[in-house]
Amino acid sequence: MKVEQIYTGCLAQGAYYIQSDNEAVIIDPLREIDPYLKKAEQEGVKIKYVLETHFHADFVSGHIDLAKATGAKIIFGPNANPVYEAYIAKDGEEFKVGRVTIKVLHTPGHTMESTTYLLLDEFGKPHSIFSGDTLFIGDVGRPDLAAKSTLTQEDLAGHLFDSLRNKIMTLPDEIIVYPAHGAGSACGKNMSKETFDTLGNQKKTNYALRADMSKDEFIKAVTDGLMPPPGYFPLNVKMNKEGYDEIGEVLKRGTQALSPEAFEAAANETGALILDTRKAEEFGKGFVPNSINIGIDGGFAPWVGALIPDIKQTILIVADEGREMEVVTRLARVGYDHAIGYLNGGFQAWKNWGKEYDEVKMVDVTTFAALEEKDPSINILDVRKKSEYFSEHIVNAENLPLDNINENFTEIDKNKTYYVHCAGGYRSMIYISILKARGYDNLIDVNGGFKAIKESNKFKVTDYVCPSTML
Repeated sequence: MKVEQIYTGCLAQGAYYIQSDNEAVIIDPLREIDPYLKKAEQEGVKIKYVLETHFHADFVSGHIDLAKATGAKIIFGPNANPVYEAYIAKDGEEFKVGRVTIKVLHTPGHTMESTTYLLLDEFGKPHSIFSGDTLFIGDVGRPDLAAKSTLTQEDLAGHLFDSLRNKIMTLPDEIIVYPAHGAGSACGKNMSKETFDTLGNQKKTNYALRADMSKDEFIKAVTDGLMPPPGYFPLNVKMNKEGYDEIGEVLKRGTQALSPEAFEAAANETGALILDTRKAEEFGKGFVPNSINIGIDGGFAPWVGALIPDIKQTILIVADEGREMEVVTRLARVGYDHAIGYLNGGFQAWKNWGKEYDEVKMVDVTTFAALEEKDPSINILDVRKKSEYFSEHIVNAENLPLDNINENFTEIDKNKTYYVHCAGGYRSMIYISILKARGYDNLIDVNGGFKAIKESNKFKVTDYVCPSTML
């Protein structure tokens, strides 16, 4: 028996490969299926089943394409009702894979179709659970993402409590918990950076598995402090439930190389959003006018999902040469399937063509400190999350988080100059690029962000401030 976790850091997502003899299953695969096909070919095995723990909200699963490519059967737990062909398993139903057995444990709560898969080894001994978004390491799944549900988040939290107590916590302590996500995912609040653990250790350390916790206490704990989910979540659920374009078609369409002339024509004719995925500092030095910068080397896919409201938005790509396929693939992972090509030769080709380009004004921390000392009333804009801002910030800095830019940008005065920073520079450049595309030209990026600001010891920085005192 072989169990392999295939972890994708940018989505904080775990897919799983289980093999016994000449058969294998894949649990919660990513959109691009070639890695699974190649692995099965290398091992000389047939992929028998594709198991889905639920209809995912934060990424588009590759289950449909993988089933078509291999003949594998897609399996969901009870209450799932996909549009395409799939097998809806009963609670307690078992499936043989080589000499091992996978048992279905219906664990509603995160969503009503949420299912945990229990792996029994060749001797029938419980080995591990694949808990999807029901149980994470250090946390449990948020109970507010069920699509078109008549149940409240409190109702779902109650179901989750019962699922954990009756289906999971009764299992042997030594089994391994393999969740669908780790730290960084928006599917939970308090996930560990560890990506698996024993159930026994989780019973000791996971607040939601505390043995003496009442149902009411549990409901309050898991619903307290939930931030609104990213806008693309219900759209990904819809794609996972109803289907999507074949991944090969999406990649072919998005990786068409366009000359600067063709790129400009496509932008004018289609109204496409120009997405520049280079590093923030490189983008700031020069970019195609009206481009939005979301760097591929940061939390790329989640930020795309959070900041581009229309999942069907036509997109043109500017990328570092050789990384175009990576960009299109990572867009597709969160359902942005409508990239129509990239700038061949990258931004340098645009400059060589002699076309007009834009820049972002940038200052280093020393220059910024001198400006602030000369005029303490300058406008400082902190675009980190509220929790980061409340923890510590420059005295007199205004906080308008990038997460809410589509709502809060109207609070910025176009006629005033703002010095913008985040933690390290990634988010501030995204913020500035979005506003420049909307006609805000007086935004200056502070190189190095709050990390450099604090290390300079040139600014008055607050200690922790309770959010209630900031109202």
